[in-house]
Amino acid sequence: MRRFSPHLLLLAAALPALFAAATPEEEALRHFRDLAETRNYTLGRPVSPQVTPDGKHVVFLRSLPRDPTLRLFEFDLAANRERELLTPAQLLGGAEENLSAEEKARRERQRQSLKGFTAYQMSRDGARLLVTLSGRLYLVERATLKVTQLPGTGWIDPRFSPDGRLVAAAGADRELHVIDAAAGTMRAVTSGASATLSHGTAEFVAQEEMSRSRGFWWSPDSATLLVQQTDESGVEVRHIADPLHPETPPAKYFYPRTGTANAVVRLFLVSREGGAPKPVSWDATAFPYLAHVTWSPRAPLTILVQNRTQTEQRLLAVNTATGRTQELLRETDAAWLNLDDNGSGSTSAFRPPLWLTDGSRFLWTTERNGAWQVELRDASGALVHEITPVTFGYRRLLGVDEESGTVWVAGGEDARETHVWTFPLGGGARGRAITRGRGMHGAAYAHEARLLLRTTDLFDGMWRLDVVSADDDRVVATLPSLAEPIPRAPGTELMRTAGDPSFDAAVTRPRSFDSTAKYPVIHWVYAGPTSKTVTANLRAYLPDQWMADQGFIVVRFDGRGTPWRGRAWERAVKGNLIDIALADQISALQALAKQVPQMDLTRVGVSGWSFGGYFAAMAAIRRPDVFRCGVVGAPVITWENYDTHYTERYLGLPAEAPEAYRVSNVTTYAAEARRPLLLVHGLTDDNVYFQHTLQLADALFRAGKTYELLPMLGTHMVSDPLIRMRQQTRIMDFLQRELRR
Repeated sequence: MRRFSPHLLLLAAALPALFAAATPEEEALRHFRDLAETRNYTLGRPVSPQVTPDGKHVVFLRSLPRDPTLRLFEFDLAANRERELLTPAQLLGGAEENLSAEEKARRERQRQSLKGFTAYQMSRDGARLLVTLSGRLYLVERATLKVTQLPGTGWIDPRFSPDGRLVAAAGADRELHVIDAAAGTMRAVTSGASATLSHGTAEFVAQEEMSRSRGFWWSPDSATLLVQQTDESGVEVRHIADPLHPETPPAKYFYPRTGTANAVVRLFLVSREGGAPKPVSWDATAFPYLAHVTWSPRAPLTILVQNRTQTEQRLLAVNTATGRTQELLRETDAAWLNLDDNGSGSTSAFRPPLWLTDGSRFLWTTERNGAWQVELRDASGALVHEITPVTFGYRRLLGVDEESGTVWVAGGEDARETHVWTFPLGGGARGRAITRGRGMHGAAYAHEARLLLRTTDLFDGMWRLDVVSADDDRVVATLPSLAEPIPRAPGTELMRTAGDPSFDAAVTRPRSFDSTAKYPVIHWVYAGPTSKTVTANLRAYLPDQWMADQGFIVVRFDGRGTPWRGRAWERAVKGNLIDIALADQISALQALAKQVPQMDLTRVGVSGWSFGGYFAAMAAIRRPDVFRCGVVGAPVITWENYDTHYTERYLGLPAEAPEAYRVSNVTTYAAEARRPLLLVHGLTDDNVYFQHTLQLADALFRAGKTYELLPMLGTHMVSDPLIRMRQQTRIMDFLQRELRR
């Protein structure tokens, strides 16, 4: 018999008492700590998977279940076995990862809060991988695991040339460089950079609002680069100081505030050997926004440009010999044109145009007929036929298999779910859903290997990433996930409110729900353009369940102005970002209360972040008859002080639409405030500046109104588990105090 230490025996005897002694508050804190440390139980999943060209392996990134540091792996499909290729610790040797200010800003724009190898590049033949860590580049030989550090440091967005011989990257000197990995040499292929002029990186609004993080593109033959030049000399400068280190000079940001000058974007064709750049010409005065670039083999280089008000855009073909452009097609919309950004830059999707391999035709997407559709067009831009019907509910383009004549898209008729569908490239036939079960499904097509990387994320909590044969839907392998299972899945119910219009709704009840009792309500809200909150994504409701278990019913709604319900539904908010949105959220709240009578509409608090914070401020101030209090997180208060591309899309230019800005400004109504407000904001937020919360605080103070302020050290994202937990605990303390009375 094994003997145990007396100390262990005493501890074992005490454990039941320790657990029994935990108060409900302590248990709630532990539960949310688990959510924060596991990122809602998503850490440990394989991410950014790529099939090798020979179809034998899948390369991917993965972290540990409670460590956000991504490491590099490959999975052998035949042997059904994974192999770890490289870890950040191997390269850092015990040192901490060090990010430049530029790289931190890029990750903030991409909402990337993970660490380690947050991205990688695979050479066309699949033999080599390129990773970045602390601004240094490393070349990894897959077969031997030999790692070579490439020359230089401070690199941003490195990319293999298509032939795999060279690497291009933007440098700390703000120039674009080409690195010869075999020779160990590098050279700048651009010149003239300054404090306000850069080459090879995307400007702020492209990264933040267009989902375009790239600022250079290789030609298919690896001989030429298309390079963005960004001139920020006319852009307003903003400074952010570190309050904990007043001895440190403030950081400088070029921020194109609504109605002011944007960065001037130009394009140049540059030889990989350097030399004189060749300018690409288009009417950049009329169409200053560069939204997207496509350079495919045997197809013309194409650029998508928009006018300032985003009511017109043109797809242009570039003559690479002369730099001149020719219009292929144009889109117009009296309200605004959405960019098909495929779920904010999803790596498992393509942004149109998607050219077929012979360059004779391309897939295009449009809202011209009232909802998103996929079209096939010929090389001149003329319409060949529609691929998806206007009633389908398109989300994003996943790929095309010309051999079988199959187009893969994500979407479906229920706006709360996303499924993978196939449609015939030849048109004229109904589509077929290839995924089943309520949830959010996705896929990426590896055309050389004829494999699909198919993600299943069901509303019952099951998540899986399968490698599937594109020919017969056979599951070849399942990539291993280390993510912790959800210990207690939320009991969220997806509903639709009665009435016309009806609204998508989600309601989360406490686990100890008593159908005979009345519960205070937390109205968690976004309610703004570009984001839908009521979806069949179970893990999104874990924080809602945490709040509900403290004695609340938590609700969400999607009203007009939100996506996936058609063009007219979304564009109803043109010129006024609040009145219709507020009316819809209140109508949905009142309609749901008739279906869920346990909701106590005399005790409703509204809480949101970013646009949701803006909405929460407006709701609590303008409708005190409905909302007893508001949690105002990182809000845009005065739209004149938000960025150009987002704001002008919905409100127009301030000089031309002053009333739109007045009615959408929170300070317009500050004197009406009579409900408690908790203002929360990161002091170093470079997206929604802390200026916004100070403007609201000042307006409330001048009007003789009270408020609570929670300033935080941080940016627009809150990813640190401890900070996230403390912030949410403070928010819940506020809601408990105001709604439990």
